[in-house]
Amino acid sequence: MSDLARQQSDFQRAILTGDDAVLTEILDSPREKREVLFGVYRYAYGSRLVEAMRNDHKLLHLYLGDDMFDAMGHAYVAAHPSQHPNLRWFSHALPDFLKSTAPYQDHPVLSDLAALEKVLNDAFDAEDAPVLALSDMAGFVPEVWSELRFRPHPSAFRLDVSTNASALWLALKSEQTPPDAVALAEPCRLLAWRQDVTPMFRELTGEEAMLWAEATDGIPFGVLCAMLATYDDPDAAAARAAFYLHGWIAAGLLTDAVVGN
Repeated sequence: MSDLARQQSDFQRAILTGDDAVLTEILDSPREKREVLFGVYRYAYGSRLVEAMRNDHKLLHLYLGDDMFDAMGHAYVAAHPSQHPNLRWFSHALPDFLKSTAPYQDHPVLSDLAALEKVLNDAFDAEDAPVLALSDMAGFVPEVWSELRFRPHPSAFRLDVSTNASALWLALKSEQTPPDAVALAEPCRLLAWRQDVTPMFRELTGEEAMLWAEATDGIPFGVLCAMLATYDDPDAAAARAAFYLHGWIAAGLLTDAVVGN
């Protein structure tokens, strides 16, 4: 390894790990000690990463405020050094970090809010794919409908949250005072996706969440109707299945429908 490559490696290691061995190769300036000079680079590295986190989690930043968000961000940087050249992926572990790290773990709405922003970011960045249209369904004769299987759009993501994070998100997005954070008696089931170029989400009932999970796992439409019949009101099961399917197609949540496997 050349001297330059070794120095670059030592410099990077010092920034990422706090190893100060590289200070032996840095000279004091007439005005500042080498520790101060190098500290500028070390602080700038963390600050740039925290700035990227602000961009990915604008509403969490708004909810926490500058000081609390920056303190949280620097703690995350210390625990999760960047491993990817694209800053877009740097904060992907933030929801888990907030869920498992004191003092943030005592406030589960923080991890839920971060998780909601994450899936919306993921929906926005998801790959493009064809969108199944209602007119496409007209090509299937009634006899094959029970065999139809559906493929979700790549931008569709499911998320369960244990707090009223979705209500906080909506209030913050509308520049309104958010409600107090509360734990829910049962999880709030959310579905996030990209409609045209806009990421969005909505809440699902328990029945629709069950049906979406089975439909996107490749279960055919006829079996889905039978499942709904065991869930509630068997006489209206087929109508409910058609209602959910119509909503998914209208929202652009599906990319394909095929007969059989």
